[in-house]
Amino acid sequence: MAVLGVAAAALGLRTITESRDPNAIGLDWAGAGTFTIALAALTCGVLQAPQNGWADLLVIALLGIAAVCFVAFVIVERHARRPMLDLTLFRFPRFVGVQFLAAAPAYAFVVLLVLLPIRFIGVEGMSEIKAGQLMICLSGPLLILPLLAGQAARWIAPATICGTGLLVAAAGLVWLSRVPVADSALVAPLILIGIGIALPWGLMDGLAVSVVPKERAGMAVGIFNTTRVASEGVALAIVMATLSGFIAARLGAQGLASPAEAAAAAQLLATGNIGETAQRLPMADVSALVHAYETAFDQLLVVLATITVLTAIVVFLGLRRGSAPEQDVAPIPACQEG
Repeated sequence: MAVLGVAAAALGLRTITESRDPNAIGLDWAGAGTFTIALAALTCGVLQAPQNGWADLLVIALLGIAAVCFVAFVIVERHARRPMLDLTLFRFPRFVGVQFLAAAPAYAFVVLLVLLPIRFIGVEGMSEIKAGQLMICLSGPLLILPLLAGQAARWIAPATICGTGLLVAAAGLVWLSRVPVADSALVAPLILIGIGIALPWGLMDGLAVSVVPKERAGMAVGIFNTTRVASEGVALAIVMATLSGFIAARLGAQGLASPAEAAAAAQLLATGNIGETAQRLPMADVSALVHAYETAFDQLLVVLATITVLTAIVVFLGLRRGSAPEQDVAPIPACQEG
């Protein structure tokens, strides 16, 4: 890996030309500070919610801080001489489409990298080797298809490739929710999800740069990567909370626990802890708990598929529009230049 890294760095130094904003005046400390605090508070609040509940004072305080700081960030950026994020870029559908594209893998793919091993090993009792083999079916297409998608973009519009890929991933999610948990039945839908995510994967970084004028490429890549990384943490926390809620509803519907007991047990069961969950719910046997988990997980997959379809529509409609030319990006008002 070190050799590959050195080779990539050497090749990049020889072939990549640097782009600069000739009017840059330095780092936007106020914008960076308010955005960092907002994002950190939002992430911490969402991560704490599954354990403490959404009504917990700490969770409410963190989400409140996030909301206030996000509003402050918008105000700061609108009045900054050279903002960290030019908010006028959001007027362009292509830029918005790229941000949705950055978030799409979080809930159509990344959350499965965490949830599926929990289900396969903790709930279904698979061996680690079998679970790993199934996970290769999910991630394997990303080794090849992004390169092929990049080549196909010469003849097929990126909007079509990305939108179609997300629709394929959504179909795989729905298919996965309908098949029994058996090695042979799971392979095809997992591969389909991997194919769907792999198609836009190789185009994302290039699209992030192409939708803005070249002197703002750094800004575009920065917000793209921030959206991608932040979406993964937030999506995982929200998905875990949603899965716990579905499990609690199933336990309550089956008469296995009171609402309070079901909520506490669901948090354990969502992490694959069947044994401790059974100890907390003496009325429920292991088969009933597994059935409640599987039903809730299937519901979650349908929700993820729905989100992915909606994202595919936004991405397709946004990316099929022309990129924002330099003259169309609102200039910094003269009164803000000094």
